[in-house]
Amino acid sequence: MTVADLASAVSGGDYTDNVYSGKQDHRAQVCAILEKEDCIPRHVIDTEVGWFYDVLGLDDMYFMLENPASVAGHITALYGAQLTSINRTNPVSITFDNRHETGAVFIHNSVPGISNTEGPHFEKVIDAEYLDVSVPEKAYRVESYRSRGKVSKSLDASLRTYFVSACDFVNPAPEGDALTDIQQVSDRTFLAKATPHVLSLYSGVIAKVLNRTGPVIVSDRLPGGEFRLVIGYRQRSTQGFYSAMSDLYHYYGMYSSRKYVEQFSNGVTVISLYLDLAKHAKRLAAGSESTSPTPSGAASPNPGAAPLPPSLEESVGQIIKEASLLYCIPNTPFQKLFKTGELSVQEAVYAYAGWIFAQHFLNRLGSEYATLVEILDPADATDIEVLAKLKKRLRQETFTRELILDILLRHTELVKDLYAHFADVHYVSADLSHSSSGAGLHASLSMTRLRDTAPLSTEDVLLKITRVTTNDHDAMVLRALLDFNTHVLKTNFYQPTKVALSFRMDPGFLPAVEYPVKPYGLFLVIGNEFRGFHVRFQDVARGGIRIVRSRNAEAFSINQRTLFDENYSLASTQHRKNKDIPEGGSKGTILLNLDAQDRPFVAFEKYVDAILDLLLIGETPGIKNRLVDLLGRDEILFFGPDEGTAGYMDWASQHARKRGASFWKAFTTGKSQALGGIPHDTYGMTTRSVHQYVLGVIRQLGLDESACTKLQTGGPDGDLGSNEIKISSDRTTAIVDGSGVLYDPQGIDRAELLCLANARQMIQHFDATKLGPGGFRVLVEDFQVTLPDGTLVRDGLSFRNTFHLNPLAAADFFVPCGGRPEAIDINNVGQLFDAEGAPRFKYVVEGANLFFTQDARLRLEKAGVHLFKDASANKGGVTSSSLEVLAALALDDAQFARLMCKQEDGSLPAFYQEYVVGVQAAIEANAAREFECLWSESKATGKPKCVLSDELSVAIVDLRKSLEDTNLWEDVALRRLVMSEALPARLVREIGLDAILDRVPLNYLKAIFGAYLASHFVYEYGTHPGQFAFFEFMTRYHAKAGAAASN
Repeated sequence: MTVADLASAVSGGDYTDNVYSGKQDHRAQVCAILEKEDCIPRHVIDTEVGWFYDVLGLDDMYFMLENPASVAGHITALYGAQLTSINRTNPVSITFDNRHETGAVFIHNSVPGISNTEGPHFEKVIDAEYLDVSVPEKAYRVESYRSRGKVSKSLDASLRTYFVSACDFVNPAPEGDALTDIQQVSDRTFLAKATPHVLSLYSGVIAKVLNRTGPVIVSDRLPGGEFRLVIGYRQRSTQGFYSAMSDLYHYYGMYSSRKYVEQFSNGVTVISLYLDLAKHAKRLAAGSESTSPTPSGAASPNPGAAPLPPSLEESVGQIIKEASLLYCIPNTPFQKLFKTGELSVQEAVYAYAGWIFAQHFLNRLGSEYATLVEILDPADATDIEVLAKLKKRLRQETFTRELILDILLRHTELVKDLYAHFADVHYVSADLSHSSSGAGLHASLSMTRLRDTAPLSTEDVLLKITRVTTNDHDAMVLRALLDFNTHVLKTNFYQPTKVALSFRMDPGFLPAVEYPVKPYGLFLVIGNEFRGFHVRFQDVARGGIRIVRSRNAEAFSINQRTLFDENYSLASTQHRKNKDIPEGGSKGTILLNLDAQDRPFVAFEKYVDAILDLLLIGETPGIKNRLVDLLGRDEILFFGPDEGTAGYMDWASQHARKRGASFWKAFTTGKSQALGGIPHDTYGMTTRSVHQYVLGVIRQLGLDESACTKLQTGGPDGDLGSNEIKISSDRTTAIVDGSGVLYDPQGIDRAELLCLANARQMIQHFDATKLGPGGFRVLVEDFQVTLPDGTLVRDGLSFRNTFHLNPLAAADFFVPCGGRPEAIDINNVGQLFDAEGAPRFKYVVEGANLFFTQDARLRLEKAGVHLFKDASANKGGVTSSSLEVLAALALDDAQFARLMCKQEDGSLPAFYQEYVVGVQAAIEANAAREFECLWSESKATGKPKCVLSDELSVAIVDLRKSLEDTNLWEDVALRRLVMSEALPARLVREIGLDAILDRVPLNYLKAIFGAYLASHFVYEYGTHPGQFAFFEFMTRYHAKAGAAASN
């Protein structure tokens, strides 16, 4: 069904009217009750009841649902309110609130077209208690009507009624074709009231919602002059949307005569709004001034709003455009300014985005900190500790979220100027130029209405900020928003349909003192449930997407402060880790809002879709338009699994395919085998790299692995943890995982551990009877536990969180396979030493990313610990992902389905199995080469291995970049030789070298070429090779290439 078809269905019919056949009998009972109660003079009872039933214009639904006693009470209350208002300056508020097990009835008085800033806020109640929580298992529908008459001559308002009822679906659990059959998925009451035209309309909207991530919005003008706006979206994909839409159409001087919210058992919500211009808006449109006073507690009629558009159609058109903004961000701390008309919805949402940007990127360290960094010795542990503490305190105390918000709320005029400055670049009409550069784009009529004068230039905005603000803090916050404006290269802010806001940023605003290496690209994504980032250090880059959860408000505050720094560090580590593969490093993070901890997949969906908005060229006007693109070139991102997203990769790949992305097969790694993925955990890809370093130490020092003790964080339920248990043969004395701590000084029973690892279960399932005399298990929910040595553990959660610092956590090897970043830093690394100053671990192999800070590593290595950092040890997964992508790029769709995807009978193709074996061999070979290089370089130079690891990465990455800029690629014989060695032999044998060179993008091929030569050269010659080393290295390759060509 097309949008035109939907519009046709809209204009063809409506809900059937509610007609109450027992209304007269109901009325007679009400009169009898009023006479008996004697609260209203008998001679006016008939008049008051007649007015209530016949003149006020309440929908018959009210009389159907409310019993005569309740209606009598309402009439009495209204009569009393009229008497009271005679001697009062402010109008009397009329509210009725009747909630019951299967629904509710709400009634209040209000002036049409004006939002109430005080009072009961019933629509927010309906959102929070009924609509936001609706799911197919328990959903609520809403019918709302505005009375056609005023409450009384003295009260210039009408009654708004809301009837909420639990849904009774025809088919509560539809499957297959039933999912799109409106007769199956509907509530029975809705089916009884809906005309065939409404059923056709809703059926079309539902079909589109099920095939789209965001909302579906259609509208048309009805014969009576009203506009009907129909909005469909997935249940629980937005919060507070129903009430926010009222604020939106009130802002444009409109009111609704009736509103319906229908739920469907396929997980779809549909809202219908019937809109017309309010009286005050009609007077303004006609050029007259309103003389009616604004009721107490109501916002004034658009005092700060843009001039009303010249037609009702354009008002509705603007509401449709801005409805997508409210769907993304329905409620913000700036909502009240929007309700009062002081800010438009665009300005309010922009202020919210700017508020979030300032929280993360306002430079809170300053020039004094930079000077201190230069003065202090980076090799001195005490100096590093002072800097670390100072940095943490400055971040926490200088600019809090509350302070930034307060400053923005006090400077709304400057916020408007900053928004106009932003909008002047990115707000365009739907009639866009077809040039990719954005030439010829012009401001739409909507934008023209939003400004009375031309937007200020960047210099003028700076001057105005200086002139208007009275202190440095205010100026810094507002300048942060200007930094935001000047570094946005592309945004979906004005895209007609979207599910979250996304901004492609130029990372140039990042202060070098905090972020010494400038990223290649930065995305900021803001949704109703989350905020997130994506950082990459190279054009072709790969990394996982991580969900960050928070147990409580304090944890959220900490996570919010550290989110970008963690993202930056993870991407930087990934970049160093990716030295052997063509892709550079990247990482994405999604911080769930405190009230959205149960909606990680919804947040992930929106994050991915919003970024795709900026990667794909919009080709459907009114749905996905072309955007202003200051970047000026196409981009492709590659996502992988990380904490909390392992099960989402299939959806992301298929969603990219649905949206028309040519790169959909390679868009995500870690997919299921049905989609050609190579699961890291199934084949132990990451662990194979980590364990090569354990084996390397054992080999170099002549150790017996079975006699070595080991502490492991990250348990048998995780990828790294389970595979480390399976692949090793040491004597593991302690394991820390999400459920608690398992400890046995004699070595934990390996057979029992293997059972847990194979079942992917936490240590809470360990058979405690198999622990030795000094062994114990303490779970996070335990309290007041006495250990075998007599130590009292007061709190199992705290014990778990700090066990790696406990004196009991001593072993030959420490292999972190899980845990939070910076778990060991300069402030607590001292706890890894015993009373005599000896380290409690001899060898550390970092499987988990960023478990140690660099200064902590240096302290341990200085004490004689052999430490191998994450960027070197934990790279097996990225190698596997890179080769998975290569297969997706090299094979056409038919070959990919036949050779790389699990077949219908559940079998894996022989090619797939052989390819996986080759991937495992490549991981182990790369890890062994790097280990030997680090060991020999450290022995020769005396440098810490954690420093050499970085130098090795930098040397390979820099050489790779240099090689890509040379003409070595143009040497066909050399190119073919290097690529035949670098590419997986099984893939070359299957489709041939020429097919791979023809199908894989050129920049990707050059990256493979450069990465292979650079890594092999550095691993062989070290980080500081002799003057002629590279000449010698390449001479061998040229000779081999020449010999191959002559044959």
